Amino acid sequence: MRPYRAQMVVAAIALVVSAAITLAFPLVVRYLLDAAFVRANAGTLNRIAIILVGLFAVQAVLNFGQVWLLTAVAERIIAKLRDDLFAHLVRLSPGFFAERRSGELTSRLATDVTLLQSVMTYQATELSRQVLFLFGGVVMLTLTHPQLMVTTLAVVPIIVGLAWVFGRALKRASTGVQDRVADAMGSADEAFSQIRTVQSFTREDEEARRFSAQLRDVVAAAIRRAKLRGAFFGVITFSAFGGVVVVLWQGGRLVLTGQLTPGALVEFLFYAFFVAAAVGSLASLFGNYQEAVGAARRVFELLDTRPTVVDPEAPVTLPRPVHGDVWFEHVTFAYGPDLPTVLHDVTFHIATGEVVALVGPSGAGKTTIASLLTRFWDVPDGQGNIRLDGIDIRHLSLLDLRGAIGLVPQEPALFSGTVRDNISFARPDASNVDVEAAARAAHAWEFIERLPQGLETRVGERGVKLSGGQRQRIAIARVFLKNPAVVLLDEATSSLDSESERLVNSAMEVLLTGRSTLIIAHRLSTVRRADRLLVLDHGRLVEQGSHAELLAGRGVYARLYRVQYPDEEPVQA
Repeated sequence: MRPYRAQMVVAAIALVVSAAITLAFPLVVRYLLDAAFVRANAGTLNRIAIILVGLFAVQAVLNFGQVWLLTAVAERIIAKLRDDLFAHLVRLSPGFFAERRSGELTSRLATDVTLLQSVMTYQATELSRQVLFLFGGVVMLTLTHPQLMVTTLAVVPIIVGLAWVFGRALKRASTGVQDRVADAMGSADEAFSQIRTVQSFTREDEEARRFSAQLRDVVAAAIRRAKLRGAFFGVITFSAFGGVVVVLWQGGRLVLTGQLTPGALVEFLFYAFFVAAAVGSLASLFGNYQEAVGAARRVFELLDTRPTVVDPEAPVTLPRPVHGDVWFEHVTFAYGPDLPTVLHDVTFHIATGEVVALVGPSGAGKTTIASLLTRFWDVPDGQGNIRLDGIDIRHLSLLDLRGAIGLVPQEPALFSGTVRDNISFARPDASNVDVEAAARAAHAWEFIERLPQGLETRVGERGVKLSGGQRQRIAIARVFLKNPAVVLLDEATSSLDSESERLVNSAMEVLLTGRSTLIIAHRLSTVRRADRLLVLDHGRLVEQGSHAELLAGRGVYARLYRVQYPDEEPVQA
């Protein structure tokens, strides 16, 4: 709120003046009624009526300014909060997203922040207004008739106590509702993201039933919250207006005895009503505030989550040009203190421009090595180190390190924008010439030219409008545009047909020229282009050498090769 101090001060002044006009209304009404019924003075009556109309006109202008200013400020603050939350989330380490569903995070960005928005736009204004009414009303009640004031305020401790008890219960109930909404949205997002799997296994009805069951939980929790709200409102209303009835009865007796004029009684009743309504509103607002506290806790829980991989305080600058000399030195790694060790004392070197293939059975630790090189996870202190061009990668900024590495994943990650957007994702300021050159180098231009709008064709969510080979070639074009010194290939052809594989392989032959490359190979046919093979087994580097050398050694690699190519003589491969 700090950047909007001036607007907040102006809005606060407008709110105070508007509340003062409202508090002056019963006093003016008192004189109006006494002029009409006690003194029977028509001139005074007319002047008071004109004054009232003028006051209400001024109040209308003040209310407009206050609502406009507060709403504008609140919208900007909430947008900034969403912006900060999103910017924080996309910088968290991949391990965080492995434990959270994207639908839950989206729910917090949308639903929880919206609850905070209602607090800032409506409830903050009402809270301030009702506080002014409460204290202003108490002062005017005291000035009007101290004895009646004591009767009126007797109900306040009851209402405050009820508000405290109900408010805490409402906070818990609201948090439960928001948690269940986040769970439901997480399931929906998961089903949408895996829609082909859902439909291919004809699980539409089951997914719909699961979502319906979660919605029933949401409704049940919301109804429990509604019962609390209803009971709270009913008890508060009865207590507040029951007090008004007592004051009305006592005030009527004072009028009958001549101790109050009719106008003074009406004035007092107005102020009593203001106090009672203010106490009731504050109690209700307190309940809403407790609900917002639950939402705020969830939002700031995310903002307080620290990434496990961060930039060093004084990062070392990576020399230019980057040569791509990579060293893994005695690296031992586990994904958590209570989880099994994935890598055991792994040491190897990728020289500048060398193509190295990493092979081994599933679960051997191949993808973990790629994740450590890109610092999606960090090697713990004392468990070895990874160096790029002689510098420990933990001493480099993430921008420097990841800017030097290009990743071509097994399942290319495309966004729902255009072909151009997806290629230029690596370098948003790239010219059309550079984008086209990258597409041609990746053998993608031949199919891009045939698309309805060429580079401007939208590819759909996750690139669903393109084939697997086309998506992969766009991913390779993106890496061409990035022009990294080190390339990571995570079995980029494993799910492609023969023709697509041929085109992708041709693109990769060009991509790998002059770059240090680490190929994660599941299909051993892809390792022939490698200068050297590293064989992992149960997290240990057990063999290394050329394709022919490892086949002749008849170790883990030879065994894996025979499993994949049982009809081929290993020595002839």
